[in-house]
Amino acid sequence: MSNRLEQIKQLLASSSKEQRQDIFRELRKEFPIHAIEQKLNAEAEIILEAISRAGDLTLRGIRGIIAEAAFATKIVGTLHGWKDTTPQGNHPYDFVLSDNVGDMRVQVKMQRLKSHQPMMAKEAYRFLPADMYVVETQRTRGGNDPRTGQDTRPYKFHEFDILAVSLHPSTGDWSRFLYIVNSWLLPRPGDEKLMLKFQPVPKEPNDNWTDDFLTCVSWFRSRELRRIQIDMPAISRLDKKRRKRKRN
Repeated sequence: MSNRLEQIKQLLASSSKEQRQDIFRELRKEFPIHAIEQKLNAEAEIILEAISRAGDLTLRGIRGIIAEAAFATKIVGTLHGWKDTTPQGNHPYDFVLSDNVGDMRVQVKMQRLKSHQPMMAKEAYRFLPADMYVVETQRTRGGNDPRTGQDTRPYKFHEFDILAVSLHPSTGDWSRFLYIVNSWLLPRPGDEKLMLKFQPVPKEPNDNWTDDFLTCVSWFRSRELRRIQIDMPAISRLDKKRRKRKRN
């Protein structure tokens, strides 16, 4: 059997590109690339072609899904002593990861792109640092709470524990993430319970952000109080402008 396999490999190596493509097509009839082909009743090549035709908004959503998949395979898959216990359904977090201490709720977001380039924090708000990137910490779709009428798009600080930000837009590497304890993020002006829409993300780990998931877990469990250092008076001015727009 081993000798036969080696013979097949040698035959493939000596075949032309066109011949190898013919063999690949024959094998594809028996071996789908992914189970999604059966679910959608479409070949992987057709699915990829459809994605390539998608507009920027759709691609943005797809990148977000890829970031979640990358976190699951490249980060969660390497953690020893942890289990993915994420419940089914729609939640304000993407993962629940559990060890012998307890659960950690993780929200995965993409570093924001603008005109196909990594968006800088200062492009979001002028008071944010010019040398940092930015992540958008709100839901993709908006809505209103039928009981209170409040906007349901912003995240509340109690809705997850750790924010994981994919750095693929700036690094080209789907395995690169930065992590921060959710309570260390900036609050929204006028409502300390909500997160500011755009949060500054450093290019490298610092005192608030780490590239090691377990380090962030230890930060969270220590209950240490920190907050991203930023020009707070500028945030107050932003709040005044926001209230003025609402009155007008």
